[in-house]
Amino acid sequence: MTDSEIPLKIAIATNDMERLDAHFGSAAKFAVYEVTTASSRLVEVLEFDVVTDQKGGHDNLDDRITPKVEALTGCALLFVLAIGGPSAAKVVRAGIHPIKRKDPEPIAEVIAQTQTMLKGSPPPFLRKVLGRPQTDFASDYAEDYSE
Repeated sequence: MTDSEIPLKIAIATNDMERLDAHFGSAAKFAVYEVTTASSRLVEVLEFDVVTDQKGGHDNLDDRITPKVEALTGCALLFVLAIGGPSAAKVVRAGIHPIKRKDPEPIAEVIAQTQTMLKGSPPPFLRKVLGRPQTDFASDYAEDYSE
């Protein structure tokens, strides 16, 4: 990590601290990492006692989503197996980009994939988070059209 490289803060829904293996509402834990192109470090484990079942049923009388979203404040990405529409809307409003994965996978693989993305050309919303200059859309493709 260079001194000027801003780490990207990500959260991974997990029940066993080994794998991305939980839906947003049913996750007992979120492993929060700071990731750069060359390193990663676990900075926090957010734990929740009250979770929904894995089927995604919600009790409208008991808001279990807001405390999770508030705890995740500051994260740029949230990796989950699934997330419902109302939860996704709250997460996005908090400035966190949810990423759904089809199957469980090791946390180390999620981090490696994030690092690969950081080494390449991150999407514009992440460039802003990382303090990287925004590229001009036309300049990204100028060489394709040069004569």
